[in-house]
Amino acid sequence: MGEQGRIADQEARSRALDPSASFIVQAPAGSGKTGLLTQRFLVLLAGVDAPEEIVAITFTRKAAGEMRQRILEALKRAKSDQPPEREHEKHTWKLAQRALMRDKEQGWQLLDNPARLRIQTIDSLCTALARQMPILSQFGSVPAIAEDAEPLYLAAARNTIAELESGANWSDAIAHLIQHLDNRLDKLQGLIATMLARRDQWLRHLAGRDHPLLERKNLEAAMARLVTEALSELAKHVPGACGPELIELALFAAENLEGTDSPILVCSDLQGLPGSQVMDRGQWEGLAKMLLTEEGAWRKSLTKNQGFPAPSSAKDKEEKIRLTEMKQRMTALLELLQGEDAFREQLALLQELPPHQYTNGEWETLQALVELLRIAAAHLELVFSEQGQVDFPALTQAAIRALGEPEAPTDLALALDYRIRHLLMDEFQDTSFNQYELLTRLTAGWQPGDGHSLFVVGDPMQSIYRFREAEVGLFLAAREHGIGQVPLEFLRLAVNFRSQQGIIDWINQNFPHVLPPDDNVVSGAVSYAPSTAFHPQLQADAVTVHRSLVHSSQKRDDNAEAREIVTIVQQAKREQPDSTIAILVRSRNHLVQIVEQLQKAKLRFQAVEIERLAHRPVVQDLLALTRALSHIGDRIAWLAVLRAPFCGLTLEDLHTLAGDDYNRTIIDLLHQEQRREQLSEDGRARIVRVLPVLDTALSEQARCSLRSSIEGSWIALGGPACVTDETDLEDAEVYLQLLEKLGKAGDVPDIHDLNKQIEKLFALPDVEADGLLQLMTIHKSKGLEFDTVIMPGLGRSPKHDDEKLLHWLTRGRGSGNSDLLLAPISAHGEDRNLMTAYLQRLDKAKGRFEDSRLLYVAATRAKQRLHLFGHAGIQEHDGGLELKDPPKDSLLARLWPVVENDFKSLLAEQDIGTSLLEDVIEPAKNTPVRLRLATDWSLLTPPDSIQISETRMEGIAGGLIEFSWAGETARHVGTVVHRLLQHIGTVGIEHVKSGDLRRFEQIGRKMLVRLGVPEGRIKVALEEIDAALQAALEDERGRWILSGLHEKAVCELALSGKLGGGIDHMVIDRTFVDEHGTRWIIDYKTGAHTGGGVDEFLDRERERYRQQLERYAVIMSKMEKKPIRLGLYFPLLGGWREWSF
Repeated sequence: MGEQGRIADQEARSRALDPSASFIVQAPAGSGKTGLLTQRFLVLLAGVDAPEEIVAITFTRKAAGEMRQRILEALKRAKSDQPPEREHEKHTWKLAQRALMRDKEQGWQLLDNPARLRIQTIDSLCTALARQMPILSQFGSVPAIAEDAEPLYLAAARNTIAELESGANWSDAIAHLIQHLDNRLDKLQGLIATMLARRDQWLRHLAGRDHPLLERKNLEAAMARLVTEALSELAKHVPGACGPELIELALFAAENLEGTDSPILVCSDLQGLPGSQVMDRGQWEGLAKMLLTEEGAWRKSLTKNQGFPAPSSAKDKEEKIRLTEMKQRMTALLELLQGEDAFREQLALLQELPPHQYTNGEWETLQALVELLRIAAAHLELVFSEQGQVDFPALTQAAIRALGEPEAPTDLALALDYRIRHLLMDEFQDTSFNQYELLTRLTAGWQPGDGHSLFVVGDPMQSIYRFREAEVGLFLAAREHGIGQVPLEFLRLAVNFRSQQGIIDWINQNFPHVLPPDDNVVSGAVSYAPSTAFHPQLQADAVTVHRSLVHSSQKRDDNAEAREIVTIVQQAKREQPDSTIAILVRSRNHLVQIVEQLQKAKLRFQAVEIERLAHRPVVQDLLALTRALSHIGDRIAWLAVLRAPFCGLTLEDLHTLAGDDYNRTIIDLLHQEQRREQLSEDGRARIVRVLPVLDTALSEQARCSLRSSIEGSWIALGGPACVTDETDLEDAEVYLQLLEKLGKAGDVPDIHDLNKQIEKLFALPDVEADGLLQLMTIHKSKGLEFDTVIMPGLGRSPKHDDEKLLHWLTRGRGSGNSDLLLAPISAHGEDRNLMTAYLQRLDKAKGRFEDSRLLYVAATRAKQRLHLFGHAGIQEHDGGLELKDPPKDSLLARLWPVVENDFKSLLAEQDIGTSLLEDVIEPAKNTPVRLRLATDWSLLTPPDSIQISETRMEGIAGGLIEFSWAGETARHVGTVVHRLLQHIGTVGIEHVKSGDLRRFEQIGRKMLVRLGVPEGRIKVALEEIDAALQAALEDERGRWILSGLHEKAVCELALSGKLGGGIDHMVIDRTFVDEHGTRWIIDYKTGAHTGGGVDEFLDRERERYRQQLERYAVIMSKMEKKPIRLGLYFPLLGGWREWSF
């Protein structure tokens, strides 16, 4: 692209750097959003008194880490007097130099103290706010955040239903809902749990018991307004010239329908066109019945059912002439209306319009439902309190409470107003209602020109997280009205720095037809905003649509599509060996055949959270073993165990064993010698080996943990010897860790819960893959980019959404107020009530708008090539074949306006008769070879002794660290401090009080005695231990290190790893992952320092222990791909040294 493309939106980018103004910025895919945030942050740094006055909020630790890294890198580069060559980088360099000048003036030393940059996730911000106001937030000490809150929702749902027999005021409401759902308690429990997960959307409407909006008259008034607005819109679209003719024809039709129940009959007293009041609806529906077919198209023929009898049915000549004339006039009117699509669409919408009032039964159910949901929300708060855990919405709500109302802010809100001058928020299009309210409270009282600024950036075209309660309408509303009291200037970026011009041109040409034409806050419709390419067009085709046709008598051939995808991958690797390729899908199950074909082609790939563990044979065998040993009556599980490769019975032997006796358990049948004698020789031999293992497992089950029982039995049966894939053992370990979490000694797991937990587990990615080929969902790909993007299965439909207990919608009114629409779930076995059906249709439309945005996100990941795969159905019609529209909820349906003609041309070009005949004859499927252990297999016995030659890794270990200065007592003091800090870190320092120091002293004394410290030295040793613990409790750094709020936090983590030529063993004092996604590895050093400068001593210690900590980091980096920082903590000195690995 020329220079013009490079600066097409430069004015907007420059305007966004004004620190005195507040902005909302729409930044389409690839437009350099993070770079703009970085530049604004640098501008703000140059004008504040302290870096903490700027707060940047993101949704993920990864995004926060990337922004922090970019800012720090910019500051580091700015230390050089040599500016970069690229114009954009040069501008960032200049801004960073100004920030460094301010840093120097104020003595911030940001490069040495990066923690002063307040760049955090919204969840960590909420945690901090709730912690500062424990009473107002109603949390007390901040509880842990439940990564998976579903068990908490289910517990609250169970407790709610249990109130049925309590005799409370709401017991009748619970009984009504149970009866409404045909006494299906499990269904009601699940529906309540689902509603609790989304309570931030509905609880604000239902929380006030006496709120006027919840009165029947007001809810029905809102329904009536919905109807009258629709009728008013319909009346506007009636072609003026058609009015009189339409009225006369309707009167004629109604006259001929007397004595019937036709809706057209209500037009018999029509004086003019119907109005827009509720009572006018019937006449409009009569006109629609006369003019439209059931499918909503203009009628092409008329019969007596529409009030136009055939002239041949006339009794006399005069009547025949009249019938002929009126039918001709009606035909002429229909021909005249053919181009009036807007009128036709408005008429067709009448059949979807809900009623203007509830039936008594619907109202009774709605009242019961409102009562039940309030009680369920209260029970959830109790469950949170009992479990010491909360979900993310509760955390956000606690932060909102801590800030108070906008008109009555708390001391915390007032203090934050003083401390926070500039607020930045990334990915604003993914904001939920609670998060939007939090932002409103944080900025309460801000006025233009008072030194505050708000900067929110995002892209509504990339809003794809409705399932996480993201509401794109909030972005659109903020764009128009600002946030709270803060008006926002709207800016739009346009230049795309990611994709070549060919891709951008294709997107600009086609996505205006994929996305809706206009924005709409209520429906979540977001129109397309075009982009300008920064990179020039490449010679190869930028976008390729791979089409296939499937006859209605055939099945879709996913393997053929997978093989074609493999060919594309192989070609891309040949042309550019180092290029990145991504296969992006809407649902994980769309990758099943693709994974198989890639593995057949020996193409290694990384697939994070794609292949469910429940689908892996090794896990299926372990699950069958778990079910069998936990429930001896689980016949299917026992048969699966005997059929598994580690047992290996044939189907014939299984039938002989259990085919004619359904009353005894399988284990009982295995013990019948007469029945065993009927098995084949091979089967008998296998039972001889397997049965003792199963008997032992059953008898020892109550004495050991669930994991120990299953793992021991699996090993004894030969399970590990049956693995075939490289990651099978790792996958088995993931499953066994789940058992360890779920089961204690003697516990029998709930199989339903176990199955649900397994569905959340995924096979480990191939760590040996180079990462150039990746498989992931479109949602996971957001924020990433690849040279080639392949999108398979566009014609496939996702699974349908579950039912909801309550449907709701808020509609804005011209007066600035809003209407609330509510509809309860329909009774079991009955048709959906009309209001529920109407709100469900609106919700589906909202979902389809998001599907269009999902396509946009996927397409804009591509830098060079984009491949789209879709199939369409064809069917017999009038002696030929016609193209069927794709399923309405498929991604291909969203793309259909763009590609329909391509599929039609394929249908015309293809010799369909021949190809269909060939496809109907399916090739014979290869029967997979079933592997099993040899009949005489036995568990290997380990040798009596094993000699291990340990070789330390040269060049890193550098020899043992010298401790000549440390006395024996000092070493024992260090041991005790380490153990006590381990305890504090394990429980979380938040739960340790100053009064606990006395207890720690008593524990420390006992430990010192056991370690052999002489009585005369114990007093001095305890003083050092107390000093170290007191310092850690009071020191901000120490509290951060020992906080229980970190992810993946472990104390005294023992690791063994292969380094160089041997095995290295190590113990890490403290390790965790911080809010920015960085892995910290920290060692405590309890030595005192009596001579020389403290800083010099700490620097020497850092160099002394550098190689040791970096050895830890080498092992950790092989286990996970995260940035690593290393730290030494000196509690007695309050000292700290850190560096990156």
